[in-house]
Amino acid sequence: MKSILHLDLDSFFVSCERLLDSSLNNRPVLIGGTSNRGVVASCSYEARSFGIHSAMPMRMARQLCPEAVVIRGNSSTYSKYSDVVTDIIKDTSPMFEKSSIDEFYVDTTGMDRFYGTYVWAKELRERIIKESGLPISFGLSTGKTTAKIGTNEAKPNNHIQVPCGEEKAFMAPLDIRKMPMVGEKTTQKLNLMGIQKIKTVQDMPCELMERVLGKNGISLWKKAQGIDNSPIITYHERKSISIERTFEKDTTDVVKLKSIITAMAENLAYQLRNGTKLTGCVTVKIRYSDFTTVTRQLHIPYTSVDHKLIDIVQELFKILYARRMLIRLIGVRYSKLVGGGYQINLFEDNEEMVRLYQAMDAMRNKYGQDAVKRAVGMGSKGIGRKNPFNGQPNVIPAHRRA
Repeated sequence: MKSILHLDLDSFFVSCERLLDSSLNNRPVLIGGTSNRGVVASCSYEARSFGIHSAMPMRMARQLCPEAVVIRGNSSTYSKYSDVVTDIIKDTSPMFEKSSIDEFYVDTTGMDRFYGTYVWAKELRERIIKESGLPISFGLSTGKTTAKIGTNEAKPNNHIQVPCGEEKAFMAPLDIRKMPMVGEKTTQKLNLMGIQKIKTVQDMPCELMERVLGKNGISLWKKAQGIDNSPIITYHERKSISIERTFEKDTTDVVKLKSIITAMAENLAYQLRNGTKLTGCVTVKIRYSDFTTVTRQLHIPYTSVDHKLIDIVQELFKILYARRMLIRLIGVRYSKLVGGGYQINLFEDNEEMVRLYQAMDAMRNKYGQDAVKRAVGMGSKGIGRKNPFNGQPNVIPAHRRA
């Protein structure tokens, strides 16, 4: 029988800030865009008691809790503390998955032959708390779904075990929104059917769930039964992603070059968001017709948004393209990658920008990466159609012909 441990750092961004400033302890704290048009990236449990949650407009959060301390946030700080916890887990765990900047799954299957897995998990948690200073909760069960729900029930700063055979009974009385794959729209559909608790799904025929939600309905029904064979995706820290293009005919067409390099920057940014990654360094590469190769890089605050990365790429290209010679190859690379996804970008983006990127990415996920493009990048087609974070080849072929 599988044994899966799910670990989640409690109110991670807030906890990091409290390590740096103890005056924030026991106070309502909001992290995100500090203007009224900003968005809450994270909040303390004290703030949540006022009804505040992640992705809420900052102006609304301030109205709900005027006394809250508002902090813009520092992605570099959070990435540093995340790395500390990752190294501890890497040092002690046989196989683990880092699903976000503050969330981990560990496969502890078979460890009970030599050592009690629950005891081992508690000792790992204690070591993380001692060496990082951060509060962390965990759930231990036979699958990812039950383990994650267990963690959420154990929070804050606690732990729980759901033994084999007790998964259904554990989940049955919980609200359907506790299921990891159930979002707002799915909740509305299920509520219209009179489904409020997970037990109702457990008692329903699988065919009915399929009729209502399609394949997702089958998956939801199985997970409600405690059936979850989702594998642990072994963690490998990816260092960079890049795209290069070698031209069939060397060119000095600046309009064409800018169009292509913009499309490259936009595509890589989408791949970052799809892989819940952020970049801290941008590099542009040019190879001239005489095979002279030049690069220029810039270290930046961690981000994954097009409008920032495109401006940086274009500026680096402008600096590099000084010889006015024929160009054979151009390329863009994002490096110093960290986990964290789009949430960290909420530190500086306003509500409208957040919704815009969510809508653009949803269209790309449904209709393909070329479904939405900036006008300046329309001259370049089919750049980088594979996502390096989902098991596909991790670098776009360097000699892809125009």
